Amino acid sequence: MRQSTLQRSMLGAPARPGLSVAIIMDGNGRWAAARGLPRAAGHRAGAGAVRRAVEAAPEFGITTLTLYAFSSDNWRRPAAEVNTLMRLLRSFLRSHVEECVRKGVRVQVIGRRDRFHPALLAAIQEAEKQTARADRLRLRLAVDYSAREAILRAAAKCAGETNLTSDRFRHALAEAYNIAGSACDVDLMIRTGGERRLSDFLLWENAYAEFVFTDRMWPDFDASDLQAAVNDFHRRQRRFGGLPAAAAG
Repeated sequence: MRQSTLQRSMLGAPARPGLSVAIIMDGNGRWAAARGLPRAAGHRAGAGAVRRAVEAAPEFGITTLTLYAFSSDNWRRPAAEVNTLMRLLRSFLRSHVEECVRKGVRVQVIGRRDRFHPALLAAIQEAEKQTARADRLRLRLAVDYSAREAILRAAAKCAGETNLTSDRFRHALAEAYNIAGSACDVDLMIRTGGERRLSDFLLWENAYAEFVFTDRMWPDFDASDLQAAVNDFHRRQRRFGGLPAAAAG
């Protein structure tokens, strides 16, 4: 994850800490088709975009980055494509874990785990163990993930509780994701590839998120695209159902 000249040139402004960003990484297949390549080539190119986003995120004030890598509905895709995606994930976890430790990136995988190959599950567990103390960036990879399913599981866990609070439900959601802690709100949701929908991604956490949709295919997404989205976010006025201070006064 060596820092590029482009990224170094963009670091003049001070970063604003504490930003939670989620990205639906869309467009790998269409990127490949436009170049006459198999879909697998698009997914491999998309892995490069993941590395660029992880490298750049802390410089733009991002402390939590959640990437939609594989939805529960994606099991319906051809077996060859599913196998390619799972191999890429396992390779990413194994080849980058030491670098994540050095650069303070904590890896967490959210979603179901009962349908993974044992080798992938072992790679996930090892990456999470090795990076558990990293505190510069929390990288959450949503794999075999469905927000609806997670909400249903959390609701079932909380059934019968008479004093249920949002904080308690957030913890139940985290348990449904198979991670410790609590589900965190998203500040900025980005979707690449030109589509404009959530596709069952972080439905609870995106309740008050700001959205940025871009036509850029995920394999082409780079640090400048991420910075542009963050800059757009900071220009917006977040009211959370209230009024701007001037109007309220």
